[in-house]
Amino acid sequence: MIPKEVYIQTEIEEADTIATWLSEKKGKKVYLQTPKRGAKEKLVELAKKNAQMVLDSDRERIKKEEGRTIGAMKEIAELLGMDQIKRMEAYDISNTSGFESVGSMVVFEKGKPKRSDYRKFRLKTVEGPNDYASMKEVLTRRFEHGLRDMEEEMENSFTAFPDVIMMDGGKGQVNIALEVLRELNLNIPVCGMVKDDRHRTRGLYFHNEEIPIDKYSEGFKLITRLQDEAHRFAIEYHKSLRGKALVKSFLDDIKGIGPARRKALMRTYQSAEEMKNATVEDLLKIPEMNEEAAQNVYAYFHG
Repeated sequence: MIPKEVYIQTEIEEADTIATWLSEKKGKKVYLQTPKRGAKEKLVELAKKNAQMVLDSDRERIKKEEGRTIGAMKEIAELLGMDQIKRMEAYDISNTSGFESVGSMVVFEKGKPKRSDYRKFRLKTVEGPNDYASMKEVLTRRFEHGLRDMEEEMENSFTAFPDVIMMDGGKGQVNIALEVLRELNLNIPVCGMVKDDRHRTRGLYFHNEEIPIDKYSEGFKLITRLQDEAHRFAIEYHKSLRGKALVKSFLDDIKGIGPARRKALMRTYQSAEEMKNATVEDLLKIPEMNEEAAQNVYAYFHG
């Protein structure tokens, strides 16, 4: 919406040209005015004060946000004796309930999660709950992939290497990461996020020593967020795989549900509970299903 009159605080260059352009956009004459006294001048002054209040509020909000992100990264860099840290990667392994192990990679850039660069790993060479071997496989696959893509001049999340790798743990996990990097001729700092007996972060393990960190600092809070995010992402992926495996296993027992219908059902419903709540009519909305197959699935849960 273009108004008939525009009040501005100070004279501007080419005011006539701007007024002509606005008039053409509106289809009617538009006037640019610089009030010097009276109600219009007070209105412009009020607009200025309102704008200043918004600017001050935004400035304070931005300052706080920079403190908890970029400022926190600077704190961590100082603790580790590094010039700067722009990108951090953290990894976690999940292997609960005797189900297959999975790994997660989360990325923080300039103190914020960069979810487009997160990656999931389904373990291929490790059987059973072996965190060290699992972590070695995950890190090897991640950096081999990155080196391979670099050779092929591809740009993606794997070719963007971190300024520091943050491992969830102390000496053991750090040494696993350093071993992988040595084997691949990579030189990336590795830092361990050490936890206390209550599973809470208490310090950083770097260059064979534990560095205490102020638990009230923004750097500490950022490390905690990074740790929690890596853990959450791994657990979320693990639950997803467990759910799909359970759905797949019981679908094998239902008459008339072959590979195509099984895939269609698993694509439509994320869990057995969701499928249980579906009516026959709901099931028939899936193109691969027919009346008999839908009735059989429904009967499996309700028969």
